[in-house]
Amino acid sequence: MAYAYERVNPVVQKVLAPNPGPMTLDGTNTWVIGDHDRVIIDPGPLDEDHLDRVLAACGGPAAAVLITHRHHDHTDGAARMAELAGCAVRAADAAFATSESDRLLDGQRIDLDGPTLQVVATPGHTSDSTSFLLTSADAPAYLITGDMVLGRGTTVITYPDGDLGAYLESLQTMIEIVDRHQVAEILPGHGDRVIEPAKVLQYYRRHRLERLDQVRSARAAGDRTATEIVRRVYAGVDPSVWPAAEQSVRAQLDYLDTVDDTGDSLGRRSPALPPDPDDRRSTAGT
Repeated sequence: MAYAYERVNPVVQKVLAPNPGPMTLDGTNTWVIGDHDRVIIDPGPLDEDHLDRVLAACGGPAAAVLITHRHHDHTDGAARMAELAGCAVRAADAAFATSESDRLLDGQRIDLDGPTLQVVATPGHTSDSTSFLLTSADAPAYLITGDMVLGRGTTVITYPDGDLGAYLESLQTMIEIVDRHQVAEILPGHGDRVIEPAKVLQYYRRHRLERLDQVRSARAAGDRTATEIVRRVYAGVDPSVWPAAEQSVRAQLDYLDTVDDTGDSLGRRSPALPPDPDDRRSTAGT
């Protein structure tokens, strides 16, 4: 069930944007994180009523507007949200950051007078996809993933910006973060909270590798174009999402054409884990 507003705990609130659709599910989830100092993650569409609801949840000025990735359903309201909340926009993509100093970098910490957000580069859905590990002394850990993980269904590799090899590596990074920090839930960009993060991440990885095998089989059967492969592999899927599926298939074809045929489904080394939030030496900005 979708909620227009949900208070997950004293430092996590969700405001659902009014932009439902095949790719956005119930709409874009805007997350308000913090108790006294608050940040807004993914303001969503440029909808004044939605932005006003987010500002009300924030309770006043915000420390920053944070962006998980560049897609319009997450960013169109960012500049206006920052104006209303009296803060800067911070993003991995310089095109959305208020200034160069507002770029998000892997491993940065954002301290919110108690809770801490740690920036985790998780490319794959897009090249700039960024997740945030939320930790605090008196609450479980959460992982905010944008569109890398959804509340239902699986995400699209938005080729050519998205990359399957990077996506598989990022899934492994998230699996290790969930295990290391005992993450209680994933807070996705669309859909309900993911209450079994380890199980869902393993499913995502298995599903993507199964799709990769299906694409291999389709090529072996004589299919050559992404459109032909989608018609075979996604025959049981709603045709309204076939254009998105075609992007994922193009990413899979590119992956198959570039990785070494060694039997290793990844073929690449996973990125390093972010530093432990309990290690104060890991501070890399605010």
